[in-house]
Amino acid sequence: MFPHNEGRTAILSAVLTIAVAATPARAQGAVADPRLPSQTELVSLSGPRFGLTVLPPALVDSLKNHDIKVGTIITQFGWQWEKQFLAPGNGIEALSELVVLVGGLEQGVFLPSATWLVGVRSTSGFELGVGPNVSPAGAALALAAGTTMRVGALNVPFNVAAVPSAIGARISFLTGFTLR
Repeated sequence: MFPHNEGRTAILSAVLTIAVAATPARAQGAVADPRLPSQTELVSLSGPRFGLTVLPPALVDSLKNHDIKVGTIITQFGWQWEKQFLAPGNGIEALSELVVLVGGLEQGVFLPSATWLVGVRSTSGFELGVGPNVSPAGAALALAAGTTMRVGALNVPFNVAAVPSAIGARISFLTGFTLR
């Protein structure tokens, strides 16, 4: 029918183009499957964090044995990367947070830590999370709770985190801000 392959290639290209272009239009008229969850909205609530950590005396002694001299209270400065998954209508939001902090700068030491938390937040702003923590004191499980006050586009979190370990529990009080 076509003496040259160029004609066949042109027809095949035209058919594929029409088929690909028609697929989105057909999908727009489709009815949502009630068995599937509705789409969630992903919100980034990353921002700076700062506060204090209370160290147990046994940890202060352990650090001293490694030539790191700090008191039982150190400052914390860092950043929190947070992804919030909004589920419309149910009142509970799922969270995933990575908090990276540097402690002890006011005492001339650099004590890094990283915590990955997975948790939930209510529409009133109350939140709970749990996840692994890594610091010079070792690896442990962190437990966090707090509240987030919302003022227009500004979010101000107030959190308390506990990291229990064999050497004692570290308790942190953090705040900061994010823009929504």
